Amino acid sequence: MKEMNNKIKLSTEPYKGVRDFYPEDMAVQNYIFDVMRKTVESFGYSEYGASVLEPSELYRAKSGEEIVNEQTYTFKDKGERSVSLRPEMTPTVARMIAGKLKSFSFPLRWYSIQNLFRYEKPQRGRVREHWQLNADIFGVKNLNAEVEIISIASKIMENFGFKESDYEIRINSRKIINYILNDLYKLTPEVSKKVTRLIDKKSKITKAEFEKGIKEFIPKGTNEFLEILNSKNFEEFFTQLKTNAGASEGIVEIKDLMEQLEDLGITNVVFAQDLMRGFDYYTGIVFEIFDKSPENNRAVFGGGRYDELLSIFGKEVVPSVGFGMGDVVIKDMLETYNLLPKIAPAAKLYLCVMDEKLVPYAQDLAQKTRGAGISTTLDYSGKKVGDQIKYADKNKIPFIICIGDLEKKTGKLKIKELSTGKETETTEDGISSIIK
Repeated sequence: MKEMNNKIKLSTEPYKGVRDFYPEDMAVQNYIFDVMRKTVESFGYSEYGASVLEPSELYRAKSGEEIVNEQTYTFKDKGERSVSLRPEMTPTVARMIAGKLKSFSFPLRWYSIQNLFRYEKPQRGRVREHWQLNADIFGVKNLNAEVEIISIASKIMENFGFKESDYEIRINSRKIINYILNDLYKLTPEVSKKVTRLIDKKSKITKAEFEKGIKEFIPKGTNEFLEILNSKNFEEFFTQLKTNAGASEGIVEIKDLMEQLEDLGITNVVFAQDLMRGFDYYTGIVFEIFDKSPENNRAVFGGGRYDELLSIFGKEVVPSVGFGMGDVVIKDMLETYNLLPKIAPAAKLYLCVMDEKLVPYAQDLAQKTRGAGISTTLDYSGKKVGDQIKYADKNKIPFIICIGDLEKKTGKLKIKELSTGKETETTEDGISSIIK
């Protein structure tokens, strides 16, 4: 006894920043995954998967040192290899495609719903482990890829029950941003990365902090840069640029993309010149879904074009466009708009057993009802009938049959619908027609 008392008392809390999924939570999670999966598959996308472990070099090569050093769970394995729990899925899918590049017939349409890990401060909409839908199309050079990917994003929102007026689809082009930073302001690649990351954090810091950062990186022409960045609309932004071919290509793409999406009935697309998307690998159009509700006014998910990612494996350029949609933020948005589903109970029928000797009969009946497509559970507790009925009601099981000697002898069963109290007498063969 003394030895037991000296043992450490373990906490029942999960590791900070990750979540336990009790049955009701799991039901919501499965609903979210189901909507995601059905939508992308309706566009002809095939599911893939991969290990949660990747060599750390994969993220150093393209996502950036900051992600590896500050945001990943990185450690040495027993072979002294640097390994990371994946913080994102795009480098993994690029690795997979590069590994079998010659065997594929393009375009490829792939998706996955996998868990990702980021070591960051847990807060609303941001945890250390989350699940994310990634949908990508590979091998399409023109804007048709962006049109399709944004159409999928829009359709997912529709299938969750959101209206176009609930959110915006914000778009920008890295071609335009690269022109401004590299050609117009002659910034080095290192400084350009710092500026894009600062712009990406603009909504999360004060105006004074942002302007101070811009002045530090762009000491000459700070005011002009801020005027460009703070343009009220696409036309004003366009007129402030001294455009060359690099910027013009991006501007034409933005206009064409908005027109094509509008032709498909997607009318909530807006140009956002300060939209960066954080990863370094984007090369063209970038976009995000932005919730307009004052209660959840934030980016929900996004993506863009990343044509050069396979080059880190020494492979040829494969045009690629995709997005990632996390489960945490979309759940917050569903809660904001009261769109979370009512979760159905796991069982439709509960068999109340009046005597332990009747359990074999109840088990046989349960096998038959399950065979008819009715999810069925039965009582093994030996509790009083009233307590068994209370159990079924508490667990929201809609129908109950109480089995006694008379029911077994005559084969006549009474099905009770707990929500209404209505009872219907039937035989074993008639159960499915009443419940269904």
